[in-house]
Amino acid sequence: MKSVLVIGLGRFGRHMAQKLLEGGNEVLAVEWREERADDAVGSIRQILIGDATDERFMKSLGIDNFDLAVIAISENFQTVLEVTVLLKDLGCKYIVARATRDVHKKLLLRNGADYVSYAEREVAERLAIKFGADTIFDYVELTPEIGIYEIAVPQKWIGKNMVELSIRNKYHVSVMATKKENQISPLPHPSHVFEADESVMVMGSAKDIEAIT
Repeated sequence: MKSVLVIGLGRFGRHMAQKLLEGGNEVLAVEWREERADDAVGSIRQILIGDATDERFMKSLGIDNFDLAVIAISENFQTVLEVTVLLKDLGCKYIVARATRDVHKKLLLRNGADYVSYAEREVAERLAIKFGADTIFDYVELTPEIGIYEIAVPQKWIGKNMVELSIRNKYHVSVMATKKENQISPLPHPSHVFEADESVMVMGSAKDIEAIT
């Protein structure tokens, strides 16, 4: 369980806080607009109304006691930058912020953010990959170059196992799991024989995934 501070309760912040709570984490949310706090109070137990750019207010929260802070503000980049710097000065262990432009991402990383999310862009890219190819069912980006893809079993793999196919050496991807009838089997044994009615989760570059699908 982690202790998480979520700053901003717009749609992104509210969903983030709810998912963190569902995962068994302890969440404190900060929102300066009373109406947004009121809208979220039914699903988020701990909400404080306050200005995250106010150093005195932020000090009162004991920032260094949180494992993670999520800056879910999107309306004003200057505010996001100010909050990032303040959190870093107050000893925040790990800061996640949002950005809509590359230059903003660079500034945030240089001024204390540990991870910067392009929330809308990331969702759009994932959906474009998922729905833009008939043989790719889902996708999770790990780095700009590497991701985990759920794909249909390639035709040339059917009836063969990983040893016969020499997948890592020949195709430069790693098989993470197989899925059949919504049942996922992680880290299949090298002797697993691939079937036409299952899918596989493979990790690799977009170029290597494209070569096998």
